[in-house]
Parts: sequence; structure tokens; C-alpha cells
Amino acid sequence: MSAVIPVPEVAAHRAWRHQLELLLASTGEGIYGIDLEGNCVFINRAGAEMLGYRPEDVLGHNMHDLMHHTHPDGSHYPVEQCPIYQAFRQGRACRLDGDVLWRADGSSFNAEYSSYPIRDNDRITGAVVTFVDISERKRAEELLRNAHDELERRVAERTHELTEALAEIARSNERLRRLSAHLQTVREDERSRIAREIHDELGSVLVALKLDVGWLKMRLDKPELAAKTVSMAGLIDTAVTEVGRIITDLRPSILDHQGLWAAMEWHAQEFLQATGLRGQFNMNIALETPMPDGALATAAYRIFQEILNNVARHANATAIDMKVNADARALTIRVRDNGRGISLEQLRHPGSHGVLGMSERANYFGGRFVIGPSASGGTRVRVWLPLARTEGDTDDPPADL
Repeated sequence: MSAVIPVPEVAAHRAWRHQLELLLASTGEGIYGIDLEGNCVFINRAGAEMLGYRPEDVLGHNMHDLMHHTHPDGSHYPVEQCPIYQAFRQGRACRLDGDVLWRADGSSFNAEYSSYPIRDNDRITGAVVTFVDISERKRAEELLRNAHDELERRVAERTHELTEALAEIARSNERLRRLSAHLQTVREDERSRIAREIHDELGSVLVALKLDVGWLKMRLDKPELAAKTVSMAGLIDTAVTEVGRIITDLRPSILDHQGLWAAMEWHAQEFLQATGLRGQFNMNIALETPMPDGALATAAYRIFQEILNNVARHANATAIDMKVNADARALTIRVRDNGRGISLEQLRHPGSHGVLGMSERANYFGGRFVIGPSASGGTRVRVWLPLARTEGDTDDPPADL
């Protein structure tokens, strides 16, 4: 016995069905439903047109065989592997965008699709599938990916070029640093040679001249002539003193005969006496410290000398503090004055050859030169020079440098 639907309920049912048909027809996405056999039970016009069919040509046909039969690479797509069918066979929803669907003319398009099971109470009766053509999006993604790959390639090429350029700059800097060190060595050798010649030649001449003046004084009867010889002897003594100063400036003999520590202490005391600055010189040398010699000792002494010369010339200071510490690993020099200080602009000035020269000397021996304003006013200079390297040592100066 069949049930009779009241007329108002039939009308309501028809109105609801009409609204549903309008809703399916108005959406731009493809929507279709399948039964438990995978056959189409409904499809909207947008979905049929996307597949190249009319809606009535699709109804009742197996949708997997119609549009999902082949993988993107052309291989067969077994129905049991189809994610769409998992919606009603295992009750699992799915959403994919890396697949293709096939049209009636045999062409395919990239699609994003979702499949959800249709439930009648606790019973699955089929699945509803929505799909959309994402070919344009995939083309845009491919273009973007190609552009990204091209950009990455260009960046890699440019990075390689820059790396090579930086490496060449580093090699050039190393060659210039070695050349500068060689020139410094040649300069020091020439200074030593000139100092020896002045000492041996001019020094001996002045001593002989003083002896001759003394001989004349003893044999002159006239007081005015004897007084003249005394004046001449004084001038000779002054010349001897100046020659000694010039020889010391060219190459302090104490550096060669007594070593770096004695030379630095002597120069610090001479500096304080010559400038009249208040200050002190503190030296702390550990027992195991090796005595620097050769080019390293010369570089350390010249850096220390240049630091003090800069204080005397530019700082306008009234006090200075000098500290030298050394152990088996490194030599550290710290100098601080209370003068006008130094600015970043002054350090960057093209004419700051003295600062550049000290920095290059330190860098050549693997050391570090730091100069800047002191927290309490004035300028602070710090120098770190490695003396010896053992296994496990690094080339880094201490953090408090």
C-alpha cells in the first residue's frame, strides 16, 4: 500500500527541489553525486560542461570510467585506488589538488576535488563530489616556480661571482699585507744600516774632532782662543747627543741587545720624561713567556712607539696609563689617555695612515688592533699579538680586549 503525500507537502517538496536545482546550476564549481556503484545520480551544468558533456549524457554512467580512468602520466588508474570512491566505500572524506580529470574529447585538466560520503541516518548511500578546473592556477604556480628557480639560479651565480670576487680581494689584501710587511722589514733593515753607519762613521769623526779641540785648547796661549775651543767642544757634545738621538730613532740598540721588554719600558720612561705627562707604565710578563724577536719584536715596538707618538701629537692629554701583559700565548698592550678623544670620522679619514699602519702590522702577525674613545674620556688603544700557538688555541683575542 503506497502512501499518499498531501498536496501541500508535494508542493513544498517541489519548491525545495526547484531551489536546490537553482543552487546547483548557479555555482561555478562542478558538483555531482554517485551511488554505491559509482554511477552518476545527478550533476550540475557547470560540472558537465567542464567535462565536455551535457548533464543528461552523464547521468547513469560510472564517473570513474568517464573522467578519472587514467593517471596524469597516462597509466591506468584502478578504481580501487580512487580517493573519490573511498568516500562511500570507507566513509572517508578526501580533498586533493594534484590530480587530473579527463574530458569527453580525451584531453585532461588539472583539478581540485573533494569527495564526501552521503549518509541516510547511519547508512552510506553514495558520495557527493565537487571539483574545479585549476589549470590556470597550476600554470601560474609553474610560472612562479620557474621564476623562483631562475631567481635562485641567478642568485647562486651572483653569490658565486661575489664569493670569487671576495676571495680575490682577500688574496689581494693578503698580497698587499705581505708586501707591506716586506717593505717594513726592508725599512727596518735600512734604518739599522744607516744607524750603524752614523754610529761608526759620524760618531768616530765627532769623537776625533773633540779630541783635536782638546789638544788645541791645551796648546793655545791666548784666553780668547782657549774659550773658543771650549765653545767648540760644547757644540761637539751637542752634536754627539743629537747623533745618538737620531741613531735611537732609527733603530734603538736596546731592542737588539736587551729585547722587547726592556725596549718598551725604556721608551715609556723616555716618553713620560720628554712630554711631562702624568702617568705610569706597568708591565707584567709571565715566567713562561717567550722573548719575541725579529720582525714580531720590531712590529710590537713600532706599534707601541706610534701609539705614544699619536698621544703626544694629537691627544692634548695631561695623563696617560700604559699596561703591557704577556704570557706564553700572547702579548697585550693597553694605552689610555685623558685627552680630547678620537671620533669615528677621524678614524675613517683617508689621512689616518698611522692607525692603518698599526692595524696592518698587527693583522699580519694574526693579531688585532683596536682604538676608540674611552668611557671616562680620552682615547683607549688595545693591541693583541699572539706569541706562540699550541694545539687547541684559537686566533681570537680575549673578549675584554
